Amino acid sequence: MKIRFAGAWAAILTLVLSLLVGGCQTSTEESQGRDVQTTQPATAPSTEPPQQTDNQTPSSEETQPDQKKVTAVRLADFSTGWVGGEGWIARTEDAGKNWQVQQRVDGTVSQLFALNSQEAWAAVSADETTAGERLLLHTTNGGKNWSSAGKVPGNGFFHFVSPEEAFSGNWRTTDGGKTWSKLPIPEHVIGEAYFHDKQNGWAVTQEQKTAQVKRTVDGGKTWKTVMSREVVEPPVNAIIRSAGREDAWVEWIGGTGMTQTSYSLFHTANGGGDWQVVIAKSSAGGGPAPGFPADYREGPSLGGSSPGPFYVVDTKVAFLGEQCMACDVPNTIGWTKDGGKTLGKSDQKFSGFGPMLLAFADAQKGWLITTDASEPSVMYTTSDGGKQWTKVHEFH
Repeated sequence: MKIRFAGAWAAILTLVLSLLVGGCQTSTEESQGRDVQTTQPATAPSTEPPQQTDNQTPSSEETQPDQKKVTAVRLADFSTGWVGGEGWIARTEDAGKNWQVQQRVDGTVSQLFALNSQEAWAAVSADETTAGERLLLHTTNGGKNWSSAGKVPGNGFFHFVSPEEAFSGNWRTTDGGKTWSKLPIPEHVIGEAYFHDKQNGWAVTQEQKTAQVKRTVDGGKTWKTVMSREVVEPPVNAIIRSAGREDAWVEWIGGTGMTQTSYSLFHTANGGGDWQVVIAKSSAGGGPAPGFPADYREGPSLGGSSPGPFYVVDTKVAFLGEQCMACDVPNTIGWTKDGGKTLGKSDQKFSGFGPMLLAFADAQKGWLITTDASEPSVMYTTSDGGKQWTKVHEFH
């Protein structure tokens, strides 16, 4: 009896152990099955990117820079060009409908310049309003690659006349921006001098109650006064552009008050022998247009209350912006196509209380970009010389 009892207990123990082992094996297989196999969900899978940890390297799609505010624009032709902003440079090949970010930068792009669709430069500053040197970036393959080319002295407008030679104010480089040398300029210069090439340059000076435009044809060694006008108040700034050795468009910026700024724009096509008054905008807040009497109120204007950008296409054609900061829709665009003798103006007005940007391929086709501190920049294009503008892109 004792033996049969022990055998029964042995059988029972064997059965229990086999059940326990089988249960453990089944549990392990089910666990492995959940790790390896997946079940297709009833709904579409999420397209949201995975959560990024601090030590992950973000992809370009995940780190697209904020393109809300455009700070610089330059086109190579009507279809192709670049814009820049805080931390980025982008390119379009369809006249602004679509943009591809090509380069991230540490700072704000303050200016772009292009010789053609492949070769372009960008000036980058740590702050848009900081004077001093700016980093100069250069591309020779349409922006696929950008590299440091040196630095641009000052905060002024620069333009390249060849891949090696460029001018910025009275600075000149002959090695693509690596080094810069100063060209001599007269005393008492207002704003920045402008050199069309290594020999021909222009400058605005002011002494006592007289403002002058001076010209050099020998690289700054000598300067000749080619226009002189009495001023009630001296200009606070001067902007010069040129479409040829004998050509100059000279803007004098006057006083400012009550969101109004007085200004004048003059043009010569024969080296300063004759001058055409293009704009003479007096205002209640800013006073008389620079170079005109205190009671002068009837000068040519586009109807705004302060100057916007102006873009010179050639010796006959220039496009002009004006702004009215007290208006609900502040931006106006106009033009001259006869060297400044007459003005035309678009019936359209444009929103945006920041700087307006212009770029033109020729007398008919161009780009306009409006900016605002709290709203996205907006791009418009024209193909009829500025009369009609079509919205093509809103930057985000």
